[in-house]
Amino acid sequence: QNGYVIVSGLARGIDGARKGALNGGTIAVIAGGIDNYYPPENEKLQHAIEESGLIIAEMPPTTQPTPHHFPIRNRIIAGLSLGVVVIEAAARSGSLITAREASERGSEVMAIPGSPLDPRAEGCNNLIREGATLVTNTADILECLSRPLKATLPPPNFPGFTSILIF
Repeated sequence: QNGYVIVSGLARGIDGARKGALNGGTIAVIAGGIDNYYPPENEKLQHAIEESGLIIAEMPPTTQPTPHHFPIRNRIIAGLSLGVVVIEAAARSGSLITAREASERGSEVMAIPGSPLDPRAEGCNNLIREGATLVTNTADILECLSRPLKATLPPPNFPGFTSILIF
C-alpha cells in the first residue's frame, strides 16, 4: 500500500504470512532451482508469487537447496533491498547474514525487539544493541526508509523500484 515491494527468502515462519503482499508486489529469492519448492509447505505460496510477483533462483533448475545455498540467497536478498527488517532471529540465523550484507551495502537494518528470555529474539536484540533501528510497526519502518540512503553506490537503474525485506 505504500509503494514498496516485499523481498524475502520464502522460508518457514514469517514468509508464509506474507500473503497480503501478493497484490502489492513481492519477490521471493529461493535457495534451490526454480522448479523446487522449499520448504514444501510454501509450495502454494510460491505458485501464487509466480502468478503475481517474481521468483529468483541463482541455482540451475532441479538443484536441491543445501546449507551453502542459503547465504548466497541471503546476499541476493540484501542486494535487492533498501531496508532489512528482522522480526525473529536466534543468535546464529540466516536473517543475521542478510542483515550484515545489507548493512555492508549501506541499506537500513531494522529489528523488532523481543524478550531477553526468548532465544528466538537474541539475534534481533543483538542487532539493536549494535545499532539497528528498533521498529515495532509499519509506521516505524516507513519512517526509517524515508531517511536518505547511506550507500555510496549509484541507485539501480529501475525507475520507481523500491524494495523492503521482511523476515
